[in-house]
Amino acid sequence: MMQTSNDTYNHKRRKVQPTSFEVAETMELMQFLIQQLPKQSRNNIKSLLAHHQIQVDDKIVSQYNYPLQIGQKVSVLWNKIRGENQPQQLEILFEDDHLIVVIKEAGLLSMATARERVQTAYSILSDHVKKIDPKNRIFIVHRLDRDTSGVMLFAKSEKVKKLLQEDWKEAVDERSYIALTEGTVAEPEGTITSWLKESKSLIMYSSLTPNGGQKAITHYKVLKKNRNYSMLEVKLETGRKNQIRVHMQDIGHPIIGDKKYGSTKNPLRRLGLHARVLAFCHPITGENLRFETEIPKEFLSLF
Repeated sequence: MMQTSNDTYNHKRRKVQPTSFEVAETMELMQFLIQQLPKQSRNNIKSLLAHHQIQVDDKIVSQYNYPLQIGQKVSVLWNKIRGENQPQQLEILFEDDHLIVVIKEAGLLSMATARERVQTAYSILSDHVKKIDPKNRIFIVHRLDRDTSGVMLFAKSEKVKKLLQEDWKEAVDERSYIALTEGTVAEPEGTITSWLKESKSLIMYSSLTPNGGQKAITHYKVLKKNRNYSMLEVKLETGRKNQIRVHMQDIGHPIIGDKKYGSTKNPLRRLGLHARVLAFCHPITGENLRFETEIPKEFLSLF
């Protein structure tokens, strides 16, 4: 059997390369996929078929007992669910038997809180995995604020969740955001370091000296700017709650739409923060995965 693929996935939105195999002997499609995808469970292969991610000679096939002929090409579309099969308010970039990586829209909660029980990224994906097997579950690995869009990672088992969270700093190679801030940021790049502590009113306070809170380090680089706004690439060395939002306020350039942390402008009617890149080592397969999304068009419209 011939396989043509890369061991490292480099995902850009809607530009994921499929994995292709050449058929060397006649057999049914399900049997062939089980042989070629030994790291995937039967349930996950059924999911690939159900969500129209399997092609035979460039035609989508969902029939598990489809008869394959010698010389045909079978492709797995890792780009995941498309069109009418995509959950609303989420785009699934990648899914295997252990992980789901998605793009969350601004305005969608990561998970429910004690005060809010509305639809969340967690509930949407929970429904998604239960369509394959009612016993399936998902687990949040990290969160994005409600009004932040971008790449999020979920685990399909408590074991995988713990592996990622316990070794998060070592597992994550890159975590970067696009931030739109008020005013013109003078320095082309910089690093912000402070200690963050949460008040009873759930506001994070920043201190240049230890205050009993957590140390937070943020690196930024100016990508675009004009008289009114700046667009920054922001990379996190630590991942504290509201870290980017507080640190942008610290340098006098709050994120647009972020009234909680000092913003007075909201030209896009949303928070100007997008989780653009997440790169990490797969905790089970050891593969290096990288997911990069486009800068939202509404962000670019201000420049």
